[in-house]
Amino acid sequence: MSCVFTLKQKGLKLTPQRRLIAEAIHDIPTHLSAEEIIIYVQDKMPGVNKSTVYRTLELLEEAGCVYRSRMGDGFVYHHAEEGHHHHLVCRKCGETVDCDEDLLASAEQAIADQYGFHVDLKHVVIRGLCQDCTRET
Repeated sequence: MSCVFTLKQKGLKLTPQRRLIAEAIHDIPTHLSAEEIIIYVQDKMPGVNKSTVYRTLELLEEAGCVYRSRMGDGFVYHHAEEGHHHHLVCRKCGETVDCDEDLLASAEQAIADQYGFHVDLKHVVIRGLCQDCTRET
């Protein structure tokens, strides 16, 4: 688990709670909300405070172990080793399609060329209408 290595390398303590939170993100093959991570952690280690989970998620994000993306009204987290990718989310039916990182490469380059601004488009959620919902409108 490279998150554990990264934390140790940065001189951060690897508490049992941090290890469990990193394990949840690493082992569960989907994007997780903070609430789902809290349930997972509290199931395995009752008594872990929600604030501990939120602080640890922030720390793991700052350390580059996880990515956080806005989905709907909240955020989801995924392990950084999954690579960068984007999501197309239908605002009508909720269908989510994962897209390759290259999808926005030309936009990144165009922004850099035109504005001299280097954007960080590692995990972007794009809302719109899926093919089926487009046909219905």
